[in-house]
Formats: sequence, C-alpha cells, structure tokens
Amino acid sequence: MARPRTVFRCAECGTTVPKWAGRCPGCEEWNTLIEEFDVAPSATTAVLGPRDEPTPISEVDVAEWQARPTRIDELDRVLGGGLVPGSVTLIGGEPGIGKSTLLLQAMAAIATEGVTVLYISAEESKQQVRLRAERLGTLQPTLWLASETSLPHILDHIDRIGPTVVIVDSIQSVHHPDISSAPGSVAQVRDCAARLVATAKSRDLAIVLVGHVTKEGGLAGPRVLEHVVDTVLAFEGDRHHALRLLRAAKHRFGATDQLGLFEMTGDGLVGVPDPSRLFLADRRRGVSGSVVVPTMEGHRPLLVELQALVTRSSLASPRRSSQGVDNGRLSLLLAVLAERAGFSFAERDVYALAVGGVKVAEPAADLGLTMALASALAGQPLPADLVVCGEVGLGGELRQVAHCERRLAEAARLGFTRALVPRLSPEPPEGITAIRVGSLTEAVSAIGITVPSSRG
Repeated sequence: MARPRTVFRCAECGTTVPKWAGRCPGCEEWNTLIEEFDVAPSATTAVLGPRDEPTPISEVDVAEWQARPTRIDELDRVLGGGLVPGSVTLIGGEPGIGKSTLLLQAMAAIATEGVTVLYISAEESKQQVRLRAERLGTLQPTLWLASETSLPHILDHIDRIGPTVVIVDSIQSVHHPDISSAPGSVAQVRDCAARLVATAKSRDLAIVLVGHVTKEGGLAGPRVLEHVVDTVLAFEGDRHHALRLLRAAKHRFGATDQLGLFEMTGDGLVGVPDPSRLFLADRRRGVSGSVVVPTMEGHRPLLVELQALVTRSSLASPRRSSQGVDNGRLSLLLAVLAERAGFSFAERDVYALAVGGVKVAEPAADLGLTMALASALAGQPLPADLVVCGEVGLGGELRQVAHCERRLAEAARLGFTRALVPRLSPEPPEGITAIRVGSLTEAVSAIGITVPSSRG
C-alpha cells in the first residue's frame, strides 16, 4: 500500500502546495502553511443530501425556521431570539472562559421543555460533564450525553436518538477516520464541519460547535469554518474578573450589534440585566485620574470607569501601559494633550485602565481618557456627578459621537447630573446638564483642572 503524499495546506484559505513556504501563494498570508497527508478524493467527498427543487421566493415557507428560545435572556438577546432549526452556530473563546458551562446551562433549559438535546463531549469524559451538571443543577432526562470524537459515531448517535439540538464540544477534537490528518488539522476541521452542516440542513437540527481560539484571539482552524456556519459567537472576558461578554461576529438570522453580559458565579453563569451598576459598584469618589464614560456596546449603553495613573519615571523611555484601552490610542491622546493643552507627560510613566475587565475601543471614550490623564497629572479629582463623552481630533478639537442621547439617558438613570460633551452634541435628557466645549483647552478649564507647572 502506497504511503500518503505529504502536502502543506494553508490554515486560512486551504491552498495546497507540495513544499513549505513562508507565505501562502493563495491568500498571501505569512506562516499559515501546515503539513498534512494528502487524502484521496473519494474520502473527502461530501455525502449528497436530498435534492432540493427550486421554489419561487415568495412561496418559501419560513414557519419552521422560527427561533427556539434557550430561556437564557442574555444568550437569546445575541442570537436574536434563540436557535433556529437547521442552523449551525460556532462559539469560540479562551480556555476556561465558560463556553461549556454556558452551553450546558442553555441546553438544560431547553431540555426542561421536553426537547431532546444531544451533548457530544469530545474533550471531556461523561463523568466530568455529569459532575459539572450536578454543580450547576442542570440534570435533565432529555439531555443526552456522549463522549465521542469519531464523526461517523456522532452521526450514528444523531440517527438513533433523533435530537432537536446537538452540541459538539469541540470541533477541533472531532475527526473522520477516512481522513489521514490528525484531529484539529485543516482537512479534518473543514470536512467534519461541512458534514455536520449538511446534517443540520437535511434534518432541521440546530447544531452548536465549540471552537478553540489562537493566542491572537481568532478562531483556530481554517477560515472556511467561519464561512460554512450560520452564526459565529465570541465569548470574551478576563478570567480574573467575573464578567463575561458574548458578541456575534456573524449572524445570518439577525443583527450582530447585540451584546450579552454574564457574571461567573459559584452556580454558573448568571445574566447581568444592569451592567452599568455592576461596573460602578466599587467606584471611589474624590480620587484623581478617575472618570465615568458612557460607552455603547451595540444598542446597549454602558457606563464604564476609566482610571489613569501618572508617576515619575526612572527609565530613559517612560512606560506607557494600558489594560482594556488601546495602547496606540493612549499614546496618541498623550501627544495631543501635550501639544494642544500643555499637559506634558515627558519623564513620567503612564498607566490607563478600564475597570471591571471590559474593553473600551470606541473613539467616544477619547475625551474621558484625556480628562482622566489630565486629572492624574494635576492631582485634581473630577466631579463625582460628571460623565464625559466625546471624540478628540489631532488638533485638540472635540467631535460629537453617535447615540449621545441614549448614553446620557443611562447616565441620568444612575444619578449623574452633569455631562462634559462636544459643543454640537444634541440636547441631553431631563435630569442631566450638558457642559459644552469645543477643544481640550476648554474642557480642562470647564471642569477646573489647571496645567501643573512642575509636579513630582
């Protein structure tokens, strides 16, 4: 029997070349070629499903494609109502972030309605999953469990049990014996995912795949994996904090601008209906370098505390460190503060932090971060009842941001009475007073921060 031929396949686009190269000739990405064994064409040919006759689009029946709620409000918010029959959802996140916990809770909630759910654990034993289910209180008689990695066996379980929802945890651990590559390789992930997608479409199953992520935070495996599924969810958060964020990077059945928030507790993941109050629960008033910024996550306004700390540096190149805030944006705002408002950070280390493990990336937080930096440098705290919102340009000018009314309405709900905003911002809601400024110089003057002449 002839040995299989060794080839190198791109993890991004799937292009195959006979020898390794630093750059893929197909998509021109660097260091994406992975060694594999070539597979006979007959082994990877997808099984043909039943023939589908063309139908006028106005006569297509969508009654059977209504979303089935998972009864977990934050998850249903992101999914646009729940899981759709015949759909395939891919959820990715760092190890230990809570992907399996979230899915086990969601499937147990679905199973309470008498719906048959099949949970395929390809990485853990049935005993491990059972112990987690006992801790979470999610033991249900219609929730079936199998510890399996072979795709033909998984498809056989689906045939025998006839579930409505199937979980595969994780797709990188599933393999097909006809494919000679190792589990997790480009060929295995691509072909196993394609067969599961075909199964979901032909049987009107809702299938959820768990995916690994790379050290850069992207989904591991070939990019085609994200293309063949209907929905891609990203489960994020700092494992040192209890907060978890669920976002949709792709969703064929709804919007991708919704955000689900969970708190990791001893009893599992719990939805957070009022995240702004959670973020500000431990806030200290009267401390320099602290500011509250109203941000937008999709359609959801969130109040987040930004903190800055400025100290004298003993280094030739002062340190610029940020957590939850883009480091490049921090450096840009420091330069604008120095050139346009006279706040020099030379010979000083600067630290910036978004409290609670949340990430703040939108330009609407620019003005808040600059006020926190100016406050930290001057040693003068900002008013406790003030929120700050606006984008900063390179000329030191302030620009209005989208959804300003919704941001300030959330601030007014939590008791803030003043808002520092760009001059052309719309009228604030009742209960909050707008302090309108056009530049950084006007902003620091309006809230009483003075440029320090020299400070140790």
